[in-house]
Amino acid sequence: MGRRPTIDRDELAELVARGLSVQELAAHFGVTESGVLQAKRAAGLVKPMLDHSRALPWKLERAHSQSGPATNLRNLSAAAQGRPPARERLNTALRWARRLAGAGLDIAYDPAAGFTEIPAAPEGSHVARVLEAAEKALEQD
Repeated sequence: MGRRPTIDRDELAELVARGLSVQELAAHFGVTESGVLQAKRAAGLVKPMLDHSRALPWKLERAHSQSGPATNLRNLSAAAQGRPPARERLNTALRWARRLAGAGLDIAYDPAAGFTEIPAAPEGSHVARVLEAAEKALEQD
């Protein structure tokens, strides 16, 4: 059995900075794409994953995961975490959330029915809280 190829961290960092894709890096180092991803993680070259669990506290059915409300909440969550999506997506999410919050509405989720708009509870709206976190982060940029 041969020795596993090793990936030099300094060389990896330089090639990642130059913009080489995972596929190109795998070919360069003679390893699998999975090996490159593992090496990037070990070298601290991967951006941490975003956590959208506060914005989407429900276990979504697959059919609802790409719906408008789910997408808008994820985009607002990304903005709140300092990694806003493309301007058009962010603007869509902001308009949607501002419309709901301004009208005193919130959303509810049911696995069978999906998302529905409902009157906001007296203690506040989930959408308004997610919107507030996104706007606060965007103001700091």
